[in-house]
Amino acid sequence: MSKVNYRFQDKFDVPTFVIVTVLTCIGFLAIYSSTRNTVLEHGNFLKQIISWGASVLIFIGVCSIPVRFLKTITIPAYALALSSLGLVLLVGRVVGGQKCWIFLGGFSFQPSESAKFATVLALALFLSRPQTDLEKKKDILIAIGIGLLPVGLIMLEPDLGSSLIFFGVILVMLFWKGISLFGLFFVLAPVVCAISSLFGVVYFIAALVVVVVILILFKKDIFLSGSILGLNLASGFFVDYVFNILSPHQQVRILSFVNPSADPLGSGYNSMQAKIAIGSGGLFGKGFLAGNQTQLHFIPEQWTDFIFCVIGEEFGFIGSLLVIVLFAVLFSRLLKIATLAKDDFLSLVVIGVLTIYFIHFVINVGMAIGIMPVIGIPLPFISYGGSALLTNMIMLGTVINIFRSRKDFT
Repeated sequence: MSKVNYRFQDKFDVPTFVIVTVLTCIGFLAIYSSTRNTVLEHGNFLKQIISWGASVLIFIGVCSIPVRFLKTITIPAYALALSSLGLVLLVGRVVGGQKCWIFLGGFSFQPSESAKFATVLALALFLSRPQTDLEKKKDILIAIGIGLLPVGLIMLEPDLGSSLIFFGVILVMLFWKGISLFGLFFVLAPVVCAISSLFGVVYFIAALVVVVVILILFKKDIFLSGSILGLNLASGFFVDYVFNILSPHQQVRILSFVNPSADPLGSGYNSMQAKIAIGSGGLFGKGFLAGNQTQLHFIPEQWTDFIFCVIGEEFGFIGSLLVIVLFAVLFSRLLKIATLAKDDFLSLVVIGVLTIYFIHFVINVGMAIGIMPVIGIPLPFISYGGSALLTNMIMLGTVINIFRSRKDFT
């Protein structure tokens, strides 16, 4: 009987890697099932396996580099990410109404995926500086600016789904750094007012009233309170401007979230068919390659945005629950690593990665079961997509590298 190499387990986070590997294998099955009867997407299964092989090699390389090197590459990585987002606007190809992709020969690349991680690194670097003080509005605004600068370029594509990830990353990383309750309100209130404006004037006014009440409770000076109220008021009008620059199909997707049954053959089709597929799977599912909704392709993009529907229909409630449990364990592992990291920068990086995974998971599964708008967010490690898989594996390699180096800092 061979002995367990505890030193290896101490240096490499085996459980986390195993969880991700299982999720990826589930993704392989779902991608194969959802594309085997297609003409254009039939090769996606093989492409995903090739992407996985390349991603594992890069993952090993990321795990091996000295973790202190992260700070060195942060600013160049952030600058490269911004440059790539600018480049895609100039030479990118329009796919599905969005100019998100750069094509080089037979390969394609989505810059917004890598920009998420680059922004996490940049935010972590700024927030971990000894001189950064989140009691100062200037530092809060700088942090928000670092997070929103890529959003401005992404919205020009336009890609609403990717943009939402950045807002979540900013909020969670500020919270993890220890922003005050008022500072958290200062960051969160405009987002709430902006979202409420999408549901109508009444909801927007109600949100503004809540903001006024909270400002009174905080008892801040009249100038500061008035400035914050003006910022929240402006956020509602800004959302109206952003909504108008979105492509028509994105506007329809957001509007159909409120009432998908109003246009069951148009804007609400995806959402309704997704719920039918998951509901028809029952407890144990219809079996691999036996899902009617999946095999007859009633759900568009079922190998990417709606891949959870394939799992729900063919593997049932048990299969869906397995995926949810695996993600829950993954999130708990990352949270533990963030708390174990002795260095503020590294801890913030792990929290940023956790936030990206978590928001992707919540929105993607939420789209499938009809509690989130259809905004085109893939399920990490499961959905088809080389750029997303590569970025996810780079982030995972960084986290496991931080796990390996957690005792090197005091």
